[in-house]
Amino acid sequence: MSVARTAMNLAFPYALDPNGHTAQTSLVAHIEQMIEQILFTSPGERVNRPTFGSGTAQLVFAPNSDMLAAAQQNVIQASLQMWLSDLIRVQSVSVSAEDATLLITVVYVVLATQQQQTQQVVYGALATGGAS
Repeated sequence: MSVARTAMNLAFPYALDPNGHTAQTSLVAHIEQMIEQILFTSPGERVNRPTFGSGTAQLVFAPNSDMLAAAQQNVIQASLQMWLSDLIRVQSVSVSAEDATLLITVVYVVLATQQQQTQQVVYGALATGGAS
C-alpha cells in the first residue's frame, strides 16, 4: 500500500503556528520566499551550499549603473534556474537601476499549477527595510 505524501511548504523566516507546530505557507508564498532568499544570499554564505545565492545584497556597496544591472540580471536568472528549476520555469528577469535603487522583476510559471506569477523586489536607498 502506498502512502500519498504532500509537500510541506515551510514559512520563512522559521516560526511556529498557533498550535506550536512548524508554520507552513502556500506553495506560491513559499516560492516567493525562496526567490527572496536567493536574491539576498551571497554565494559562499551558506554552509555546504557555496554556490547558493546571487549576491544582490552586496550591490548596496557598489556604484549603481545599467551595466551592473544587466550583469546582475544574468546572475539572478542563472541562480533561479539552478535552485528552483523543480518548482518554477523562469520566463524573464529584469533588473533596472534608478539612482541608488535596483528594481528586480521576476516573471515565472509555477510548474505544479502552470500559473504565471510576477514578483517585484526593490532594493537600495529608496526601499524600506531592504525588500518590498
